Amino acid sequence: MPSDPFSPSVVDAVTAHMNGDHPEDTLVICRALGGVPEATAARMTGLDSEGGDYAATVDGTERAVRIPWSAPLTERSQIRTEVVRMYEEACAGLGLTPRGH
Repeated sequence: MPSDPFSPSVVDAVTAHMNGDHPEDTLVICRALGGVPEATAARMTGLDSEGGDYAATVDGTERAVRIPWSAPLTERSQIRTEVVRMYEEACAGLGLTPRGH
């Protein structure tokens, strides 16, 4: 269906990659763009064409966080571009220096 162009295997691969290789980036994104600046941990739990879903730990409890993409995504390759954009925007918002990608 048009609102969900990403198969479960793509969602699983992206979330596994983000959680395994980029947990700090995910936390920065959730703190700056997800409305949970006090989060101490975060993990990506899913995504669709409209945005990413996360679980952010605040005061020891996981809280669901939804962060919309800047525009609807239709291709897998767009996910990485959008996540990098979000990370760089989040770093700017928090006054952090983004690491290279």
